[in-house]
Amino acid sequence: MDTHVLILAGGLSYEREVSLRSGRRVLDALRAVGIEAVLSDADVTLLPALAADRPDAVIVALHGAPGEDGSLRGVLDLCGVPYVGCDARSSRLAWDKPSAKAVLREAGIPTPDWVALPHDRFSELGAVAVLDRIVDRLGLPLMVKPAQGGSGLGAAVVREAGELPAAMVGCFAYNQTALVERYVPGVDIAVSVIDTGEGPTALPAVEIVPQNGVYDYAARYTAGLTTWHAPARLEPKLAASVADLAVAAHTALGLRDLSRVDLIVGEGREVQVLGVNVAPGMTETSLLPLAVGAAGLDLGKLLATLVNRAIERGADGPA
Repeated sequence: MDTHVLILAGGLSYEREVSLRSGRRVLDALRAVGIEAVLSDADVTLLPALAADRPDAVIVALHGAPGEDGSLRGVLDLCGVPYVGCDARSSRLAWDKPSAKAVLREAGIPTPDWVALPHDRFSELGAVAVLDRIVDRLGLPLMVKPAQGGSGLGAAVVREAGELPAAMVGCFAYNQTALVERYVPGVDIAVSVIDTGEGPTALPAVEIVPQNGVYDYAARYTAGLTTWHAPARLEPKLAASVADLAVAAHTALGLRDLSRVDLIVGEGREVQVLGVNVAPGMTETSLLPLAVGAAGLDLGKLLATLVNRAIERGADGPA
């Protein structure tokens, strides 16, 4: 029987255009290996479409809240439709960076010190006093980024105390809670973790070298602004440590099928986890496809395997 896959992409988040590019890449990859797939937005037409022509499985290529906060996965659970990737509960956990960092820290996985600050508390307690205390506690430089969100939107490196207010304002434009963490200078590394049936396995690490030193939105999705090395230029022992930490983070958050773990290798060769993405980008400049290629795998065949696993697993219950 032919497998029918629905790819959800687009949405109404700030990352809509990136999501559409991811969705088209997934569509082409699946069709190249003979799987019937269609691309659809997650809008008012979705539930009637699921009822009229139920797919065998769904691939969520939505970035930002629609694809990563667990809500859409919960709706798919209600509809009894299997999907590739983690369940709604684990998605919600990984989506909220402070919560995810707390779980990682509890599991003994190193992650930079941080504070999460809602906009309301920031205003009520007095911006100047709060920011002074943050600098006193965490030091400089700092990384400011939305507690929920991706693609580097609203993120900024703060090297001097006077830059912090503007960074907070920019962050609050994308989310009502700011995550302020100690900035760790070093080498940016991304490790994609996949599970095709034999447990989570790390693909070759990808090293990220943005021209301006910060892997922001422009650096991620504008050709020529970033150089990637796949596999990363790490000595074997350090590469193994990075891979082990990525798998540990994937496991600690209760993820499945695939994820992308973002890490930093500090100047003293210490490795820390910065965050985990449950709906990794699939564009021509995205990190998971680069890792798949570095591993000598075919993206379409890998996705087909994950689709079959989702079908065998069946739909999740409420979470």
